[in-house]
Amino acid sequence: MATDYEIIMGLETHVRIKSETKMFCSCTNAVELAPEPNIHTCPICMGFPGVLPTLSEWVVDLAVRAGHALSCTVQPQSIFDRKSYFYPDLPMGYQITQFYEPIAMHGDVRVVIDWEIRSFRIHHMHIENDAGKLIHVGGKTLCDYNRAGSPLMEIVTEPDFRSKADVLEYLKEIQKLMRWCGASDADMEKWQLRCDVNISLRKKWETILNSRVELKNINSFSAIGRAIDAEYARQQELYDAWKAVDQETRGWNDEKGFSFSLRSKEDAMDYRYFPEPDLPPLLLTEEFIHERVLHELPIDRRMKYLTEYKLSEDDARILSQSREISDFYEALVGLTKDPKKSCSYITTVLFWIFLADPSTGTIETLPFPVEYLAQVIRLVNEDALASTNSKIVIETMFTSQETPDEIIDRLGLRQKNDTEALEKIVDQVLADSPAQIADYKSGKVNIFGFFVGQCMKLSKGQGNPKIFTDILQKKLSE
Repeated sequence: MATDYEIIMGLETHVRIKSETKMFCSCTNAVELAPEPNIHTCPICMGFPGVLPTLSEWVVDLAVRAGHALSCTVQPQSIFDRKSYFYPDLPMGYQITQFYEPIAMHGDVRVVIDWEIRSFRIHHMHIENDAGKLIHVGGKTLCDYNRAGSPLMEIVTEPDFRSKADVLEYLKEIQKLMRWCGASDADMEKWQLRCDVNISLRKKWETILNSRVELKNINSFSAIGRAIDAEYARQQELYDAWKAVDQETRGWNDEKGFSFSLRSKEDAMDYRYFPEPDLPPLLLTEEFIHERVLHELPIDRRMKYLTEYKLSEDDARILSQSREISDFYEALVGLTKDPKKSCSYITTVLFWIFLADPSTGTIETLPFPVEYLAQVIRLVNEDALASTNSKIVIETMFTSQETPDEIIDRLGLRQKNDTEALEKIVDQVLADSPAQIADYKSGKVNIFGFFVGQCMKLSKGQGNPKIFTDILQKKLSE
């Protein structure tokens, strides 16, 4: 039975580094899909005889940042190795990678699963150059080398995953971390993030690790989930029939919903690793490593929003989703000292404006500084601006260069708090509403909102509704 088995998974995640150039040459990096094949190539990334690689400092910079994002120890010395294998889209006939001494070791990624923080161990992260792309059409195979030589990070975990939910939440956090530290956009549709899933099954009471199957190069969260389910069922069926599970690499056909054998699972000896003769050891100073440390990660911000700021789980998740949103929120709270109202104005006002009209942009492209939004919140808290009118002010700030005070004064939105003047408005409303007063005093208390609305209307929206409420309650109880 399926319930007799436990699934054991480890992940190898490939992430395209967001540098402008490739790893060992000045060709344009394949961060975006090129308009034509084979236009970003040179003798170095095409493996011409006699050429030598030159490691991009930009690639190293971003890899170190990513290592810190993964809470790894960044190594002061790492070594490049040759991984020898032949494939048509690998023009050099080998890959330059890091097998024996990678750039980052022993990290962990924390995620929230079912309201609980879980931690998944990172064995290591190394950097390597990518292969090209094969296109099969009309019975022929075409080679596009635009991404050959582009820089990759490979993040290798320990076998810590016990469910599909574990895997998917981890990968979503990896995507967030890579964007947070600026190392990659990690867009799966553009092949900037893809994953190999190593899967084995064992009886729940066993401690051994059985033969594992590697599902290769899957580039969508939903496809990874379906592939895990299918491989679980395939291995379970084999074990139930007393058949062995071969250690192999399998491809995944997501359209048809099944995997297929690619090759037997290679060991290190099959790749004939040896130190890369054309590159010296990569030596990093302690200063270089320390300058790129990240002091807060998305999970740290998320937990602070939950525990210190007392936000809801949804709000904490949304505000820690990206570095830009979170930094903007942090700056806003620093100015207003009001975490909950700052959250509300971002999630229910700004996001609503972005959703209603995408041309207004995003948090990163706001046409006004965070200080303006903080000023609006301060005016609301001081009862100088009604919350309903604050939305009008913010919408106007998208098209006007004026300050909030200038907009408020021009549009006549400044809230009046003169109790004597507001009492005269209340008296006028009550004089005009004898029937409603009779209904209210007969027990129809829900009509109270009518009186407040009429007062706001007569004050042209400038009266303080709190003061109107206090005056009305006093006069209606007489």
